[in-house]
Amino acid sequence: MSNKLIGACIFAQSGGPTAVINASAYGVFVAAFDAPEITRVLGAAHGITGVINDVLYDIDKEDRDELRLLLNTPSSELGSCRYKLADPDEDDTDYKKILETFRKYNVRYFFYNGGNDSMDTCSKVSRYLEKVGYECRVIGIPKTIDNDLYGTDHCPGYGSAARYIATSVAEVCKDTYVYDVGTITVIEIMGRHAGWLAGSASLAAISCAPPDLIYLPEVPFDIDRFIDDINRVYAAKKKCLIAVSEGIRYPDGSFVSEAKISTTDGFGHYQLGGLASTLAGLIKMRTGAKVRGIELSLLQRCGAHLASQTDIDEAFQAGQFAVQSAVAGETGKMVAFERLPGPEYKIRMILQPLDIVANVEKKVPREWINAEGNNVTSEFIDYALPLVQGENKRVLEQGLPRFAQLKKIRAVP
Repeated sequence: MSNKLIGACIFAQSGGPTAVINASAYGVFVAAFDAPEITRVLGAAHGITGVINDVLYDIDKEDRDELRLLLNTPSSELGSCRYKLADPDEDDTDYKKILETFRKYNVRYFFYNGGNDSMDTCSKVSRYLEKVGYECRVIGIPKTIDNDLYGTDHCPGYGSAARYIATSVAEVCKDTYVYDVGTITVIEIMGRHAGWLAGSASLAAISCAPPDLIYLPEVPFDIDRFIDDINRVYAAKKKCLIAVSEGIRYPDGSFVSEAKISTTDGFGHYQLGGLASTLAGLIKMRTGAKVRGIELSLLQRCGAHLASQTDIDEAFQAGQFAVQSAVAGETGKMVAFERLPGPEYKIRMILQPLDIVANVEKKVPREWINAEGNNVTSEFIDYALPLVQGENKRVLEQGLPRFAQLKKIRAVP
């Protein structure tokens, strides 16, 4: 493959939104505008489905100042999706439509911003295009508040969600000690299979105090031990603050949450929720104490007002690096962060092959969870704390955040 490849690029977003995914979009756009090899910058509406259905936006026609506001605009500005592509060897219908769209607009660069399932999509598209002989460089850009992508030290989106969680838990901590009556509070935090988000509740120690107990999916959940842990803390303090990951499971693998819905998303994942309420009722029944259940829900992934500047900067840089790498000749890779050794937090961006990243989940190391399985260790705090640093430089209008308002003009060939 020659290094010089001339043509348009498409950028698309997929999976759950974050507070900084649009910062990666802006990084892609800025780098693409500056690359002479890229003749046109397009954005797909609602992820890969926009490519399949030829619903593209002409980013070249957007106001540059408005695009800059993407740095502090939460959610997925171009729209997202949870759409699973079939194995191209079994059903290539979608792939033929993707190729048709690419040919129509002379797309030679494709950037896909998402998490585990999105990297699966990215990998399949890359392999199909190579198989049919269509020269196009495909680069995945990491995104997930769950922080469970393999091959990267951390993911854009995690630091801001962790900061939101730690701040919210600290505020609840202050509220917990207002009255002189005994109180047990359960805070439910996102995380289906990995406990990175629930573990970030421990950072509340900086502002107030950490939760007394933290439960992650990496350790099988024992309900009797859970009640014993609560009774021990409550007997000593007449208070107990608990953080639980939504994905905690019994030893047989079943979710503790009873809030499974009858359908799943496009990748077969159950949507979880309602765990805090379920546990609160159980604790009330078993202890007789006053109990409150709090579910942070979507707030933890869209809290741009608490986004860390470190997270914003790294998300932006990941988008830039994706474009620069593709123009230099790379394809079939995902941008990743490598943390450098030393007392100060530093990273460098590297590339990982998509085929080793797709559909692999990175869990919290067992040694970062205490022996009892009801809290995290100092190693976890040392890992997460650098990622929540920096006050974000957002634009305000009359005291409220000014988010990007793109024109989203449909592209024509």
